[in-house]
Amino acid sequence: MPLDHLPPEARPREKLLARGPAALADAELLALLLRTGTAQRPVLQLAQDLLDGFGGWHGLLHAQVSDLARVKGLGPAKQAEIAALLEIARRSLRAELAQRPVFDSPDAVKQFLRLQLDSHGHEVFAVLFLDAQHRLIALEEMFQGTLTQTSVYPREVVKRALTLGAAAVILAHNHPSGVAEPSRADALLTEALSKALALVDVRVLDHLVIGAGEPVSLAERGLM
Repeated sequence: MPLDHLPPEARPREKLLARGPAALADAELLALLLRTGTAQRPVLQLAQDLLDGFGGWHGLLHAQVSDLARVKGLGPAKQAEIAALLEIARRSLRAELAQRPVFDSPDAVKQFLRLQLDSHGHEVFAVLFLDAQHRLIALEEMFQGTLTQTSVYPREVVKRALTLGAAAVILAHNHPSGVAEPSRADALLTEALSKALALVDVRVLDHLVIGAGEPVSLAERGLM
């Protein structure tokens, strides 16, 4: 049913203004962003189909624009709006991490890294460079491809840490397979980077592995 055929109290916009955004179902929130559907699929149905097709908000927000382009009824404007929503989430989390110590918001660190790395179809090794108060200076994706101890160069990480004036770092990489279980190679790589960075008084606080579920912390696992 088109939105304008619904009773006023059931329309997503009016419902949000009257009861707040928490009162809306996922499809209703997405329908507000999309605004219109197609002749075959009203906007609420299009929104629900998108959520179902991508596995909910997590899958949709991590979708590539090329993935969205394959959805019938999702034109360039709607693709851009969804991509913009993802970028807004990234920037909001980045701003939070830049204003307060990362240890005050470990969940925000994990979610920020998920948004940044989970959509890649290949392995990416990233470093969060932190100041002396453990606030975010920068997140940089430094290496790509098959990540091993020999393809991630400690000297490059050390050089960048010195350039940025970092006092500590958090390492992160993704597993495109979706399985976030740390490997023995991950532990060895963490050890090598920790030793190299210790020579210039930069601490490695953690190494996070990003997969389909909750990011896994090597520090929490006792692997570093």
